[in-house]
Amino acid sequence: MSGVAAMLMRGGTSKGLYFLADDLSSDIAVRDAFLLSVMGSPDPRQIDGVGGADPLTSKIGIVSKSDRPGVDVDYLFLQVVVDEAIVSDAQNCGNILAGIGPFAIERGLVTPAGGETPVTIYMENTGQTARATIQTPGGKVRYGGEALIDGVPRPAAPIPLEFQDTAGSMCGALLPTGNAVDEINDIKVTMIDNGMPCVILSAADMGISGTETREELEADSGLKARLEKLRLACGPLMNLGDVTNKTVPKMTLVSPPTAGGVISTRSFIPHRCHASIGVLAAVTVATAALLPEGPARDVADIPEGDEKTMPIEHPIGATTIVAKMEGDTVASAAILRTARKLMDGIVFPHEGA
Repeated sequence: MSGVAAMLMRGGTSKGLYFLADDLSSDIAVRDAFLLSVMGSPDPRQIDGVGGADPLTSKIGIVSKSDRPGVDVDYLFLQVVVDEAIVSDAQNCGNILAGIGPFAIERGLVTPAGGETPVTIYMENTGQTARATIQTPGGKVRYGGEALIDGVPRPAAPIPLEFQDTAGSMCGALLPTGNAVDEINDIKVTMIDNGMPCVILSAADMGISGTETREELEADSGLKARLEKLRLACGPLMNLGDVTNKTVPKMTLVSPPTAGGVISTRSFIPHRCHASIGVLAAVTVATAALLPEGPARDVADIPEGDEKTMPIEHPIGATTIVAKMEGDTVASAAILRTARKLMDGIVFPHEGA
């Protein structure tokens, strides 16, 4: 039984295994079988693997040196479903993205450049790029620091991430139906993709306040069934086809902010309620709030100015997006994340996998 070199990292509010692409099989079926085995899926506890029994801790980042002009590394994100034998590349992950720069430097794909090292990352899932700035005093990645993000209990070195040209990352357009508002199953929704395909709808329209805990929403089987029916109807309209076995679109219920933010969210990813909100989902929600109309705009408290600081509230705090506007268009969005190396070594599949 042969193992493969891997690094276990916390990226933002997620956790997963990071691999060099050359260390994994180029045969997708073989690769996916290996990843299911090492993560311990399918099993609600992932007891026979290194997965954390939660979608946020069952993630994979695959990294390679890039041949693209102006790009340092290519990054493929894979979501390993906890309780099903599914490995999905149907979305991106901005939290795992936070660990790509440090990993690339640790593995020698990027040479440190002074006290800070910029790393330009091509996101293979969506065809967009992001720029991460990594602290590298003395030519080594520094993980310790004073930056705090909601959902992570300890401070760490800041990793600013700037996104550009993310509109229509998977759906082909920011608004794949051409509308800011559509009515699906008698519910008004915004189907939008600014880095993450999302269906945004009013919490009130689904019979909840939007302030419920993750556990309360997880236990609401009726709500989850209604959301899934809505999601399946929206998938083809968003150019995503049949989404029965896909992890997109995300379903995001919005309500007025209660803690000084711009908007409050409760997200399903897509069948489990998110403990917080994904990075690119937060970018997409912020963009929806800036549309002329729609469920997000109806409840959002929008700041003035061409550079808007927008805390997106979620069950355990807020994720702050800084949106730079060009007229009525979001030109770029940046977010502060952190990452930490947890383990570096060899991961082993189950014998026979």
